[in-house]
Amino acid sequence: MKNKFISLLAIILGIIIIAFPMIGVIGTSSLIGLSILLISIYLLVAGVAIIDYNKSGAIIDLILGIILLFLSLGLIFNPNLFAFLAEISLYLAGIVLIIVGVVALVNNRHARFGFYIGVSGIILGLLYIIVGTYVADPIILGTLIGLWLVITGVLKIIDG
Repeated sequence: MKNKFISLLAIILGIIIIAFPMIGVIGTSSLIGLSILLISIYLLVAGVAIIDYNKSGAIIDLILGIILLFLSLGLIFNPNLFAFLAEISLYLAGIVLIIVGVVALVNNRHARFGFYIGVSGIILGLLYIIVGTYVADPIILGTLIGLWLVITGVLKIIDG
């Protein structure tokens, strides 16, 4: 039951991220902050869900989720933080996706599709950095994060 809830949560959050950039004009800081916020929500829920059988993985998820929660709220509500992080903020979500992909590889190594969840995070994180370097379009960049969440949710549902 927990796995299905987490899978559906990942799919719903991914769809929200994919759809959100198309709703209107929002600052890059808010889009990146929202994307990181949704990833942090997923990590916090996943960390709580796996604490029974994978304490080290749960602790990593929870710590990363809390760090990302504070970072995302800072990006959304504090324009000075965005100005401070302006040079690296474009790459921040890509780096976070790579880190989350590595954590997913560690946490899901016993799952049938766990390897693919981690690899998709790493590949999409690298793609995010490459696309961010040349395109810098928040709609495309937000869509990549949403795509990872949808892939993760679908693979977790298939995995059972």
